[in-house]
Amino acid sequence: MLVKTYCAAVNGLEVTTVTVEINMTRGVQFHLTGLADTSVRESYDRIKAALINNGFKMPTMDITANLSPADIKKEGSGYDLPLAIGIMAANGKVESSMLDRYMLVGELGLDGNLMPIRGALPIAIRARKEQFKGLIVPKQNIREAAVVNNLDVYGMENLMEVVNFFNGNSPIQPTHIDTRKEFYEQQNHFELDFSDVRGQESVKRALEVAAAGGHNLIMIGPPGSGKSMLAKRLPSILPPLSLAESLETTQIHSVAGKLSRDTSLISQRPFRSPHHTISQVALVGGGQNPQPGEISLAHNGVLFLDELPELSRSVLEVLRQPLEDRKISISRAKYNVEYPCSFMFVASMNPCPCGYYGDHSHNCTCTPGQISRYLSKISGPLLDRIDIHCEIQAVPFAELSQMQPGEPSAAIRERVIRARNIQTERFSHLPLGGGREGGRIHCNAQMTEKMLQEFAEPDAQCLDMLRMAMERLKLSARAYSRILKVARTIADLDGSEAIQSQHIAEAIGYRNLDRGDWAERGL
Repeated sequence: MLVKTYCAAVNGLEVTTVTVEINMTRGVQFHLTGLADTSVRESYDRIKAALINNGFKMPTMDITANLSPADIKKEGSGYDLPLAIGIMAANGKVESSMLDRYMLVGELGLDGNLMPIRGALPIAIRARKEQFKGLIVPKQNIREAAVVNNLDVYGMENLMEVVNFFNGNSPIQPTHIDTRKEFYEQQNHFELDFSDVRGQESVKRALEVAAAGGHNLIMIGPPGSGKSMLAKRLPSILPPLSLAESLETTQIHSVAGKLSRDTSLISQRPFRSPHHTISQVALVGGGQNPQPGEISLAHNGVLFLDELPELSRSVLEVLRQPLEDRKISISRAKYNVEYPCSFMFVASMNPCPCGYYGDHSHNCTCTPGQISRYLSKISGPLLDRIDIHCEIQAVPFAELSQMQPGEPSAAIRERVIRARNIQTERFSHLPLGGGREGGRIHCNAQMTEKMLQEFAEPDAQCLDMLRMAMERLKLSARAYSRILKVARTIADLDGSEAIQSQHIAEAIGYRNLDRGDWAERGL
């Protein structure tokens, strides 16, 4: 007897519908075809144990299971459930009349319980696109899969529940979640707030400018000056996620298996802060079974790298292309996947190996050569993609104890949102695909050189100031367009249509590391 069930294969963020064909004839062997990896081939033993522990017997027949299309590699343990149901249906233990209306995914424990799988959300989106009536997933994946509307999503705890569902013995109602209500309720709840930060007004201003224009930023200062504290509060002043951005971000975290059981949609911009010992694969993604890296998990949010010079030079250099293209293509002998990675890059570093060069309260023990070599670990091409360089000093205790709480994040966020709305309106007439990443331009940091000429053309006075700065401060040529982008954002925060000299002056102040003598100065 030939029976078909349906599941899905996830490759990157692309999902392919997989038809599980079960055929039984006389014999005693089990054959699994369709380019299945080790975890899928091991499903026979899990299915056999699960059937026995739930009162069934593995059919003593020659069983051939084919996973179609056969030219796509099948990975993971999510094929256990459709294989088990297909075998039982071919043996007459499960009613097969409704199998073509449902997609099934889930890993089987030896006792028949369903274990969670990765990628439930993109699988649910695919099931709706293929016009399946419903999707059956493990109970732990129900909230992320139920985000998709116009699809009946059922969360099952064990194999018997699925068997009873298809046999009509135990009617189960699909799970419905008011996605929009939950999404908007959680958007403005932040554990960290800028009101906790006392002093550092110039740094908070730089972070506001960076958030308003989507600019990359690096902070240079001694230990204990508040670099990490400030960076962790950056998501609280960024514009809220749209539903489309949230859905895309949630899909990435779903594929990576990073969603908790009580999460349906990610409602706040992600903040990823990997340790400086991170490898290239962990940062950009890939591996034997391809998974999103930290840059993709930070999509639509912030990637924060603390102690930047301590990261391996090879790891730092792989950031260059993703920062420019806002997507990462991973090509290996056995697969080719692409992940989005449009994120704000925020970094921090000490000015020298001991950390106290230029600090008035500590003596630096480093030689000029050590300082130069330490700072030179950050290559020019990488700095070229960082718009704002911000110096930071520790706040003295006498001043720290007397200062009032800082401005709350909500007030800063309002200004950032107003500036972003101006940019959205400015770029709304541009055709789709106008950006480097092949999509729309959303913020000033994404502007091309042609757009700079249209939206950020300086007047004669601003040109004179730029020329003087580049000559006196020995700024590199790459600083020119970065200064104009940041100046355009500062003008948007001021509500100014044209870029003025004070906007250029502030933007020039954010290019410390572009000065010709920065490696010798330290700061």
